[in-house]
Amino acid sequence: MSLLMPSRPIVINPDLAYSIGLNEAIALQQVNYWLKETNSGLERDGVRWIYNTTEQWLEQFPFWSESTLKRTFTRLKALGVLRVEQLNKSQRDMTNYYTINYASELLDEVNVAKSKSSKCSLPSGQNEPMEKVKVTRPIRSKRANVIGSNWHDDLTENTTESTTEITDKPLCQVAGQPDEISEQKTPVDPEQVVTDQAIQVLTHLNHTAGSKFQKSKSSLENIRARLREGHSADDLILVIDYKHEHWHETSQYDYMQPTTLFRPTKFEGYLNSATRWNDKGRPARETWDKHRQAASTMRDNFAGVDYSLPQNSGFRQ
Repeated sequence: MSLLMPSRPIVINPDLAYSIGLNEAIALQQVNYWLKETNSGLERDGVRWIYNTTEQWLEQFPFWSESTLKRTFTRLKALGVLRVEQLNKSQRDMTNYYTINYASELLDEVNVAKSKSSKCSLPSGQNEPMEKVKVTRPIRSKRANVIGSNWHDDLTENTTESTTEITDKPLCQVAGQPDEISEQKTPVDPEQVVTDQAIQVLTHLNHTAGSKFQKSKSSLENIRARLREGHSADDLILVIDYKHEHWHETSQYDYMQPTTLFRPTKFEGYLNSATRWNDKGRPARETWDKHRQAASTMRDNFAGVDYSLPQNSGFRQ
């Protein structure tokens, strides 16, 4: 059975993905569909707003986890291309409504085109499209040629030179080297990126909790696992900050360690609580001790209060 289903597909605009990111482009395009092509939602002051629950959004994006969905919408709001407001007057109704800031420069086709073209300029002294250019063809490519494609295999370290005719389109390459492809950069190792981010998270934990966890396999294992699942280093750091505030000066502070904070059975719950805490406006780090001292003083003020009932008060003991 074909994967090309007759139902309406999710559209991805390459220029939009270039401007705001792939996941963000997928989500924003879907919001635009609800705003422009349906009668859903409501209109307020000439602006149309739509509403979907988290479960309804996840039905439209079944390939995302709930945390990925929330992270994507949070970034869209931070970029200023998505507006999220609670339009109902009742304080009990916390429903979020969504609309798009169509005036954002990130959605302007001309601005995005200029941004892309600024990263691709003709070589110095070149005013016409190049007729010939030396390109490298791999000897041992790990991927086969695409069927029906005229492109060579992916570049690898072992290459030979060949000459290819190029017309009509300018070539984007380093100025001052009109006849040679610039040296290929060493590919980035995804695992090294994950490890570097894991060390960043562990360093933050040591700094926040005053701990001395080493960069060992046992300390980094759960951190790396959560990063591989698609969580960002900022997500993990947010959990550290939240649990530091939540557990500080309690016996539970002993659990401020990687094996507990980032355990797969606990992390999602910690992250959801930390996100709500952050969205409500968490106090600045430098004021945490002041807030804690104020709460401690209030408890001390009531520490000597006698809550027992008088013997002849008429109330049952």
